[in-house]
Formats: sequence, C-alpha cells, structure tokens
Amino acid sequence: MNVKLILKTLGKVLLIEAAYMLLSLLVGLYYGESPLPFAPPILAMLAAAAALSRLRPRATVFNAREGLVGVALIWLAMSLFGALPFAINGGFGSPIDCFFESVSGFTTTGASILPAVEQLPRGILFWRSSTHWLGGMGVLVLVLALFPSIGERAQNLMAAESPGPTSEKLTPRISTSSKILYGIYMGLTVTQILCLLLTGMNWFDAVVNTFATAGTGGFSVLNASIAGYHSAAAEWIITVFMLLYGVNFTVFFLLLTRQFKRVARNSELIVYLSVAGGATLVIAASLYARCHSVGLALRHAAFNTVSIMTTTGFVSADYDTWPELCKLILVVLMIVGASAGSTGGGMKCSRLIILCKSITREIRRMVSPKRVSVLRLDGRPLPEATVTNTAVFAMLYFLIAIGSMLLVAMDNFDFTTNVTAVLACLGNVGPALGAVAGPTGNYAAFSGFSKLVLSVCMLVGRLEIYPMLALVLPATWKNASLKK
Repeated sequence: MNVKLILKTLGKVLLIEAAYMLLSLLVGLYYGESPLPFAPPILAMLAAAAALSRLRPRATVFNAREGLVGVALIWLAMSLFGALPFAINGGFGSPIDCFFESVSGFTTTGASILPAVEQLPRGILFWRSSTHWLGGMGVLVLVLALFPSIGERAQNLMAAESPGPTSEKLTPRISTSSKILYGIYMGLTVTQILCLLLTGMNWFDAVVNTFATAGTGGFSVLNASIAGYHSAAAEWIITVFMLLYGVNFTVFFLLLTRQFKRVARNSELIVYLSVAGGATLVIAASLYARCHSVGLALRHAAFNTVSIMTTTGFVSADYDTWPELCKLILVVLMIVGASAGSTGGGMKCSRLIILCKSITREIRRMVSPKRVSVLRLDGRPLPEATVTNTAVFAMLYFLIAIGSMLLVAMDNFDFTTNVTAVLACLGNVGPALGAVAGPTGNYAAFSGFSKLVLSVCMLVGRLEIYPMLALVLPATWKNASLKK
C-alpha cells in the first residue's frame, strides 16, 4: 500500500481545513473574541501540510485499498484537528467530548454533548456549524475540485467517500464533476441564506443555520434549536431546503441540463418524496388531536419528518412526547435515510429499492426456478456486484448497530435510549428518543467509552462502513510502505 500517497493527500486536506478554520477565526475577531482557540490549530495544520507536501510517492494512482484506507485516515485526522478549537476554548469537557463534537460535526450527525450552546463564543459556534458544510458534500470532493491534477487518479478515493451503492460521475473528468457538485451546493447555500434573511433572521444565524441545513447536520445556535425562533416562515423554508439537500445532487445536474425525462423516471427520487410525504401525512393526522390546528400539525409533522429522514436533526417540537406510532415512524426514517449522492445519511433510499427488488426476484425464483430475471434501476440493468454489495451492506449495517447497542448498554440506560442513540449516530441523525439523548436532551450523560463507540458509529455511517472496516483489517496493511 502506498502510504506516502495517502499522507500527501492528507496534507492537501489539512491545508483546506486550515483555510476553512481561518473563517471562524475572522468571525471571532469580528465579534471581539480571542483568536486563541483557532490560531494554534491553524498553525499546526499548516506545518503538517507543509511537511507532508514534501513526500514524493512513486505511484500516483489510488487503488481500491488505498482509497478506502485514505478516506478513513483523512476523516479521522480531520476530526482530531477539528476538535482542537473546542479543547482550547474550554467548556466542552474531556478530550473525548471534544472529539465526539468534532466527529459529529464533520459527519453531519449533529449529536452534541453540550447542554447549552447560547453562551459559547460566536467563532466557536460558527466553526461548530461550518464543519457540517465541509463534511456534507465531502472534503475529498473539494480537494479534487481544487487540485484537478490528482482528480483523474483518484476515482477510488472519491468512490470511498461518496454516499450510496454506486458512484456516478456527472462528466468524464472527476475534477469537473467535483466542481459541478460544489457549484450546486454553494448555489443552494446562498439561496437559503437569502431566504432566511427575508424572515427577519440576522446574518449570523442565517449563515450558521444554513450551514447546518446544507450538510444535513443540525447543530443550532439556540438551545431550543429552530423552535427557538418561533417563526413559521423559517421552519417552512428550512423544511424545503432539508428536503432539497436530501435529493441526489445528480438530479439537480439533470435539471440544469434540461434532462427532465430522466428526472421524472428517477425511481429513488419518487420513493424519497413518497416516503417523506406519506410519513408527514400520517404523523400530521396523529398530531391533529393535540394541536387542534391542521396548519400547525402539518408544519410540525413536515419539519420533523423531513429533519429525521434527511438526517438533519433540527427540532421544532419535542417529538419524544408524540404518539407511539409517530415515534416508530421516525425510528424507521432514521434507518431509511435520504437519497444516495445527497448530503443526508442513513442506508439511503436507493439501497431500499435494490433490496426490495432483490427480495421480489428471489420470491419469483422460488415459484419459477428456471426464470431469469435482471434487476433494473431507472431502466438500466443493475450489475450483480451492486446487488450483492447492497445485501452485504445491509447485513453489516445491522450487525454493527447490534454490536454497538450491546456496548452502549453497559451505561445502563433504558432500552429506547440505547437503541435509538446508536441508530441516530450510525444514521448520522443526531437526536434520538428518550430523556437522555432525545430532542430536548444531549449525549453528555454517556460514558467516555460509549462516546467513543458512538463516534465510531458516526464515522462508519458517514463513510458507509467499508473505509472504517478496511482500516482495522490486518490484510489491509500488508505491503504497506513509505518507500512507494
């Protein structure tokens, strides 16, 4: 394995993270705050980036193994450096708490150990929410956009970071595809900021809430989350944009290139919108008796349903007090998640479609053993390798969930807390159910060991299992060398 190539790419990532962290330092200075939480980490990342840039790997093409390991190591390093401002600022507890908060930010989970956020400095709040924006589309996608010279040699790197059962290029050149993705991402971000400003939200809140929405992360600057604004207009705007960020970004590219027929035939988009719409209507009907208003019931149902399904984790109401049917639907949505190729988490709707088609095919084979059936998605045949990979992914997903639940259960919290906390972290949702980690709670009460387990769950969920799994397999490190 070409360790030099991985480390050299890590240097480019740290350079981008340092430049990105500089924005938070400038925000802090604007509000008269000390630059101390950010200056040392920025200098450390610049020094590391300078040292790693001197490496000269002989081979410059990422194979599959190097892509998986590279992504896992880069995200771990990025999270460790991202935790330094929290540790230097104070108020975040132990180093494990700082790491948990940083991982939660970059993986766009939004699970927090903070019981209150409003007293934090503006620079820290900005950094906390902006980690969602950087992690949402993927830092390596940004690297490929900014450093096109490595783009055509890093298809396995991009595939390892991109969410979904398949990795699709918008154009023949990976670097061009990356630029298009970030162009769409930035366009949606700017549009949402302007829309929130029209509701009367101030500039700072509009920007950080947009960052948290764009990355489908959910870190808020108010203890009551979006409910603290008491603005129906803001809730509807955020609902719409959460729904948009949960769509496969390829769909936006197809719309921009006027390929409307392909959009209309996109089965994942149809399933995604249908599940979100159906769940919203069922929950709204269940809430009507307590809201006594169709509009209010629909608003709370739409906001929190879309928030959970897109794994954003914003809250407009305490859904832990809702009827059991509503809570069960939300737990199912935690698992289903958003679309592949979006900034959302979960198993992804495309995998749900493939699994359902596979089950249907196997049932038909039982009835007609000689029948030959080819699975198709959007009219195109699915490779059997993709079908197998999807089934294996689903099995691993639930095995990891069960194993993590057993480990977290040692904290002796109730069944609902243990199960939903793991599902919320593995699905990158954030808030769980129960008094401890529910919509009005936080993860501070968990032990340090459980926080590390949940941090790994967040990374496993964001990177979709295989990179983190490859990192711990002994076979991965055979023939690893710094001489290549």
